Amino acid sequence: MAPDKLVYMANQIATFFKSQPENEAAEGVANHISDFWEPRMRKQLFDMIAEDNADFHPLVLRAAPKIRKVKEDA
Repeated sequence: MAPDKLVYMANQIATFFKSQPENEAAEGVANHISDFWEPRMRKQLFDMIAEDNADFHPLVLRAAPKIRKVKEDA
């Protein structure tokens, strides 16, 4: 997926959940991405966060440790 599209989608999810209490918001973002994003998208998200070269909403970054990891053989 185009990196800018992935950032846009993740940030849209964060914008939706940002009105909730902080802990619930991060959990909501993590659950949504874990449940609805395919493994390739989640892997790309983790790679982009590790490279620290994308403009992710802070809530996406707080949610990242709670997002289901991608199995290496997936």
